[in-house]
Amino acid sequence: MFEDVKPVGLTPKAAEEVRKIMEAKKVPEGYSLRVGVRGGGCSGVTLMIGFDKKKETDLSYMIDSIPLLVDKRHTMYLIGKQVDFYEGVDARGFLFTESH
Repeated sequence: MFEDVKPVGLTPKAAEEVRKIMEAKKVPEGYSLRVGVRGGGCSGVTLMIGFDKKKETDLSYMIDSIPLLVDKRHTMYLIGKQVDFYEGVDARGFLFTESH
């Protein structure tokens, strides 16, 4: 029943930018977008994204034709979040926001 529920989302702008990066960097077949956390310290965890191959502890999803990986242990930190892409005069890059 919950297989279609994804712990994290991608905005259309983020999905478009991920596809551009995958094409420009020639991300190899078998790699997916990994969304997860880097942890520790007194400040808690930092959300991160990158490209990686699937590992044994991963859940895999397809979001807007982009293969996405999430380590099962990270899902509780990602529920309700979405990856967005900001492009302004001051900066550009991916950021995490609350999903709507």
